[in-house]
Amino acid sequence: MTEIPYRSVLIVGAGTGISASLARALSAAGLRVGLAARNVKKLAQLAGEAKAQTFAVDASDPAAVARMFEDADLQLGEIDVVVYNASTRLRGPIAELNPEDVRQALEVSAFGGFLVTQQAARRMTPRGQGAILLTGASASVKGFALSAAFAMGKFALRGLAQSAARELGPKGIHVAHFVIDGGVRSAMRPDSGDSMLDPDGIAQTYIDILRQPRNAWSFEVELRPWKETF
Repeated sequence: MTEIPYRSVLIVGAGTGISASLARALSAAGLRVGLAARNVKKLAQLAGEAKAQTFAVDASDPAAVARMFEDADLQLGEIDVVVYNASTRLRGPIAELNPEDVRQALEVSAFGGFLVTQQAARRMTPRGQGAILLTGASASVKGFALSAAFAMGKFALRGLAQSAARELGPKGIHVAHFVIDGGVRSAMRPDSGDSMLDPDGIAQTYIDILRQPRNAWSFEVELRPWKETF
């Protein structure tokens, strides 16, 4: 099996589910792992399991994101892989949504993705190597009723991924966007009939992308349960 050609990863928006599975899997593969979130206390158990460093950050704050990368540079060394997994779900009728809540949701889902991608690009471009993985959703390609803010953020993140892939790919940086098209199994959302996505299975797909040779890179992958209709 092809080795992962990277030595360190920074996961922004870490928590349970996809990011936790990915952190454990990449640690087992020998990568140094950094986990970033607003509340790092909730990451204590995962950090122990993944032998990870933790970083507190508001992903929508440019200065905070810059400081996080500076701290990660010191604690992890050169950051080879960056995963952006942060988002905010805000539901409600368009006519009733609080504009300030919508603004904050867009800042986390989209603007934060830009800030993290920008800092990663500044570090990876001089080396001519790296990977930036952006986590999308069904809402990246179709907006659902009562979910305008979430769809706006995820559509924007997908646009960022497409633009960054075309700009940074020729510079040796693999940018990939993942459409998580379905519910993800968790302790709060158990599933015994394979009608939901397995976070370990999703993490394996991320790792498979990291193993791709640069002459056959994927730039977008859709993942859904095999029972899903589409």
